[in-house]
This record gives sequence, structure tokens and C-alpha cells, in this order.
Amino acid sequence: MSNTQDLGFFHLLAKQGSLVATARELGVTPPAVSKRLASLEARLGVRLVNRTTRSMSLTPEGELYYAHIARILTQVDEMEQLVSSSRATPKGLIRVNASLGFGRRHIGPALAAFYSRYPEVEIQLEISDHPLDLATHGFDLGIRFGSLPDAALHARKIASNRRLLCASPIYLDKHGTPQKLSDLQDHNCIFIRQNESPYGVWSFNNGGRTENIKVRGALGCNDGEVALNWALEGYGLLLRAEWDIARYVRSGRLRLVMEDHTPTRADVYAVYPQQLHLSARVRSLIDFLIERFKQIDNIEDRG
Repeated sequence: MSNTQDLGFFHLLAKQGSLVATARELGVTPPAVSKRLASLEARLGVRLVNRTTRSMSLTPEGELYYAHIARILTQVDEMEQLVSSSRATPKGLIRVNASLGFGRRHIGPALAAFYSRYPEVEIQLEISDHPLDLATHGFDLGIRFGSLPDAALHARKIASNRRLLCASPIYLDKHGTPQKLSDLQDHNCIFIRQNESPYGVWSFNNGGRTENIKVRGALGCNDGEVALNWALEGYGLLLRAEWDIARYVRSGRLRLVMEDHTPTRADVYAVYPQQLHLSARVRSLIDFLIERFKQIDNIEDRG
């Protein structure tokens, strides 16, 4: 059996979710399917499927193998469409990695909306507290913030991310309002641990150069929503994306602080490995995200 046929076989098995259903689809017996799977696993030297008499599930190696197979088969389909000069709607598997807060609040709903528009796509979103290596984990796309130190990645900006310094009236009435950057060292600052950024350091643009300010604080978290709730409850100053605090600034629950000082931006990018061909479905998704995030919340939207 050729490697190409093995790819199609395992893709079908993973989609069907059982040996019996796969056997029925192929017009063979379940023992024949089991034997073919065992042969494939022996050739690869890894177990791809956990199976009992009543159920089966993919192992981590099986999940990775399936993800790459789905991409390969989709690329073959796209190649045939290209050769035949046909322009079909996006279809096939797209695997996306995004950060905890932004992935949950914004990317998840955006991917569901993309699927509603293009129901022939299959989407897998993995949310993580640190960016995952796209090539190693078989992702088509990653959502990243700020500068991209990895030269092996291509990137397209999908959203502007203006960050603002804020605090609740509860905190400011009790501790006063900072007027200059050096004042921040006398305040309780709420930290968000993100990726490899220095902990306890806030960066501001000052006359075209970056000024890093070491600040202090008793509360820190790797989840932006938790940090935002701490700020709303009056526990300190918070540096946060405009779209996360806009509604609270409009309602008066948060006040902007030191508006004449500009924190460094952390714009949002869709990134993908250079060695991977940017497929039509992934390109369509990036275009969709760019258009969608034009509508992201900002303080001036007082509607």
C-alpha cells in the first residue's frame, strides 16, 4: 500500500471515528481495517490510535499526523483547482493558535463567524498561555502581539492595538492620580504576565524613543480578564488594550491616566511559517479577520 493511500485511509478513519464505520465506508471488514491500521503504525513506529472493543481515539501522535494529512489533502485539492482555473470557496482544515484572553474573547467568535460564511472549512483553535511553534505543532496560523522576533515567520497585521493606562475612581480617589512617568513607581501597578516580555516593566514612547519604566505591584496574573477585574475593584493601575477597557471608560468605571504619555503599541498579527504555502483558505481567513477587527471596540464609539 502506497504512502499516499495510507494518508487517505487514516484521514477517513479519523473522520469516521470508528473501525466499523471506516470498514463500512471502504466496503471491507473491520478486521481488515484494524490490520491496515496496525501496518501503518508499524511502518511509522508509533501508535496512532487508542482502541478498545467499543471505542477509539487518536493519540497525540495521531492528532499531529491527522493535522498534517488534512493540510496535505487540502493543498492537493487547491492545486487541482488552480490547474483547472476554478475558484472555489474556502474549504479544508485550518489550525489556529492564539493567546488565552484574545483567543477566547475575539478569535473564537471570529472563527465561528468565518465558518458560518464558509461551511466547508474545518477549524481547530488551540488557546495557550505561550505561543506554540507553528511548524512543530502543525498550525496554519498563529495570532501574535507586538514585534515578531522569529525571522522564520511571515506576518500580516490584523488589528491595531492601542494600549492605555487606567484605574478605577476608587483607586485614584484614595491614592491620587500620577502625573508623570516617575510617579508610577509610587503606585500599585497590576501586572499581566505575557509571553517573554519583561515582568514589572512598562514601556512608553517618549519623543520617538522607547522609555522603560520599572514599576511595582502586589498583584499579577497571566489572564487579562482577571487583571481587569482587579483594576475595576480598585486595586491599582492597569496598562491594557483599548478594546478591553473602552466600555468601562465610557461608563465611568475606569478613568484614563496620563493621557499625554503613549504606551508602546502591541498590534495584532496573523503569522505563518515561511516554508508553508499560504493556501487560499488561510488567506481568506486572514482577510476576514482584518475586515472584522476594523469594528473592534474603541473609546470614541459612544453609540
